[in-house]
Amino acid sequence: MAEEESTEEKSAPSEKKSSNMLMIIIIVVLILIIIGGAVVALLLMGDDEQNNMSQPAPQANERSVSKARKSSGDYSNSRKLNDIGILYPLDTFTVNLKSDAGRRYLKVTMSLELEGEELSLELDNKAPVLRDRIIRILTSKSLEEISSKKGKQKVSDQIMDTLNAMISDGQIQGIYFTEFVVQ
Repeated sequence: MAEEESTEEKSAPSEKKSSNMLMIIIIVVLILIIIGGAVVALLLMGDDEQNNMSQPAPQANERSVSKARKSSGDYSNSRKLNDIGILYPLDTFTVNLKSDAGRRYLKVTMSLELEGEELSLELDNKAPVLRDRIIRILTSKSLEEISSKKGKQKVSDQIMDTLNAMISDGQIQGIYFTEFVVQ
């Protein structure tokens, strides 16, 4: 009888030790899974935000560039810095983007490439109207529409077409984004 009690006492602590060890292993595995998931999530969101947050990439309007090339007979694919016309800087635009939550905004600074100096006087006179048109275009866009290179080009084209329809002393040949931040 004494022998039976001693074997029961020995097996009970070893069962507790193995169940405690199993519990520790499960907790460690869960912690590693949570940490791994958090790292992956941060990497994926970090790349997305980094691409969307700071993209100061000058965007030339391809359609007007190709028109200018056709008229001048220059069909090369690249445009030299010396070929860029007069630049007319605009003030920074900070607008809310179109979204369900309404929590995204866009901060854009751009310069317009003008055909001639006389156009800058007309733009000065029509500055409030031009800003209004640009704000309306930018607020009608969603994050998905402006995130890609094609999306930025479409916005650039739309702004240029709208502004060119409003002016009479020349044309805007290109739009260059000098700051493009989405948050």
